[in-house]
Amino acid sequence: MSERAPSPVLHTGGGARQTPMIHSGLNASVLIVEDDVDIANLMVTYFEHDGIHTRHCDTGEAGLQALTEQQWDLVVLDLNLPGIDGFQVLQELRKTTQVPVVIVSAREDDADIVLGLGIGADDFVTKPFSPKVLVARIRARLRRAREATPSGRTYRFGEYHLEPDSYLLRKGETRVTLAPREFELLVYLVRHAGVPRSPEQIYSDVWGNRYGEVATVGVHIQRLRRKIERNPSDPQFIVTVHGFGYTFAKEMFA
Repeated sequence: MSERAPSPVLHTGGGARQTPMIHSGLNASVLIVEDDVDIANLMVTYFEHDGIHTRHCDTGEAGLQALTEQQWDLVVLDLNLPGIDGFQVLQELRKTTQVPVVIVSAREDDADIVLGLGIGADDFVTKPFSPKVLVARIRARLRRAREATPSGRTYRFGEYHLEPDSYLLRKGETRVTLAPREFELLVYLVRHAGVPRSPEQIYSDVWGNRYGEVATVGVHIQRLRRKIERNPSDPQFIVTVHGFGYTFAKEMFA
């Protein structure tokens, strides 16, 4: 017998729709910014069935307003929105928050995927999608953030001081702002310093997926280099191992 999710909750208009959490689950809050009511209802149904509290906004403007009203654990964002599009929403929200963002869009051109990841998205899912797979990916993303085991260790390299448990990267006395996925990637590379890792292995370990847009690894590496390297085109910390992948230069530790 196939698994059946609860009946969808219909959107009655008004730009936003908030629904109560019906299971304990992860006790997570996810904001859905999607103008297609049927797709939004499908997401809400499956998310709530998994115990994830949701709010649906059908415009980018409503989504940005919702981001100012409470703290969210994750945002699911469509690109083809009326008014300001998803790219603009992503750029605006990244000015004030580092909440994880998963783009779910019918756009599947490499240029759109690279652009979305390049301006701050943590993952990109193309439509049509499997609701169960989408929920599984989002649950994995939420769970990894919450189940990170504290190690109490700090790392020093160059002018930087990295404290994984405090979610802190400082350059001297100045805090360096990283998106959640960028921070996870940096911690992963630092903890495996000197050991080359392929993009596929990094994608599996950091993103929690064996299959997907592995190219996102290179995009995030480039973003990290722009933020921490003195010369991103000649990196000293995150080094390319030609023909294999990437590694963090172990000799850079203080």
